[in-house]
Amino acid sequence: MSASSAAYSFERLADQDRASFHCGVSELDDYLSHRAGQDAKRKVAAPFVLVDESRRILAYYTLSAYTVRLTDLPAQLAKKLPRYPLIPATLLGRLAVSREHQGLKLGSLVLMDALHRSWKSTAEVASTGVVAEAINEAARQFYLHHEFIPFAGHPRKLFIPMAIVGKAFR
Repeated sequence: MSASSAAYSFERLADQDRASFHCGVSELDDYLSHRAGQDAKRKVAAPFVLVDESRRILAYYTLSAYTVRLTDLPAQLAKKLPRYPLIPATLLGRLAVSREHQGLKLGSLVLMDALHRSWKSTAEVASTGVVAEAINEAARQFYLHHEFIPFAGHPRKLFIPMAIVGKAFR
């Protein structure tokens, strides 16, 4: 099955079968299975799932509010922002694709949904960009490929300015 021939939709995490999701990274599998629902109820994170027509979870991601130290941003970005010590951002806390659906470009589809949702929310809640913390080198390369910029001194922590995100969706 190719990504283009299947019917997918994004939903808030609800009563979908989370236990059968496996991406190959136990930390991400365990989070979805055991903590994502609690985080949603407590308003710690907003989990979203990509499901197929049978509502089976193919991928997921989480969003939450975040702040960034202005001094952690690359200098070319920081100089364009007000000199506040903390700058509002959106945290893309987790992003995972099920093992059987990897290689179908669903990761990019999921990332685009997360970025679009983050960008739309800036009409009501300010955010200068999206922060992602890559769980491993493969994830870091994925974010770099999608125009994220590493934080100074934190190569697995990456940032994409909302101005770049906005250009993609205007």
